Amino acid sequence: MRILFVEDDVILAESLSGSLQLSGYAVDSVNNGDRAVTVLEHSNFDLVILDLGLPKLDGFEVLRRMRARRSQVPVLILTARDGLEDRVSGLDLGADDYLTKPFDLPELEARVRALLRRGRGATSAKLTLGSLTLDTTARRAFVDGQDLQLPTRELTVLEVLLLHCGNVVSKEQMCDHLYSWDKEITPNAIEVYIHRLRKKLEPLNITIRTLRGLGYLLDDDIETA
Repeated sequence: MRILFVEDDVILAESLSGSLQLSGYAVDSVNNGDRAVTVLEHSNFDLVILDLGLPKLDGFEVLRRMRARRSQVPVLILTARDGLEDRVSGLDLGADDYLTKPFDLPELEARVRALLRRGRGATSAKLTLGSLTLDTTARRAFVDGQDLQLPTRELTVLEVLLLHCGNVVSKEQMCDHLYSWDKEITPNAIEVYIHRLRKKLEPLNITIRTLRGLGYLLDDDIETA
């Protein structure tokens, strides 16, 4: 899942981005509101973590412009402003959650997971298909209770396919979820991850189909052993 972190404190941005990346997220960061608006108009994200005290445009204005163009991307305001008026203003403008600094990293990660679930209309942290279960909190996948022990990239590919189960996922969509700006994307990278994941799932009677020129499909009516 891809996150945009809008924060002018470079040290905090680098620290939190690194922590979220270790949890399997692709994270991009910008340090001013004007840049955030431009990026959000041209790139797709699953979640925005937004500071309020930004140069050029403050966080309220970034949020206002997002919602004005009907963006439904979940927004977590992360700020040192703990006044009631600021919290009310942020939520009224369309923020989905509000967390004040200082904070504990486990709480931030829990709120991130909750907002990502809400963004996809899910109430559970687990995605299932037949005997296959992906626990998005533990970042582990199981078939009939057996841990598949998937590397981070393959786990994220599987998550994207499960989120779009029954629909075709293009390579471009997959890249949007998998990679941040600082990662070089090779032409066959997605094919490699799909190939590795397919080899692990096919013995379990779970198939990833390739539709040439379109993308990949994980059926919602696959027969399971």
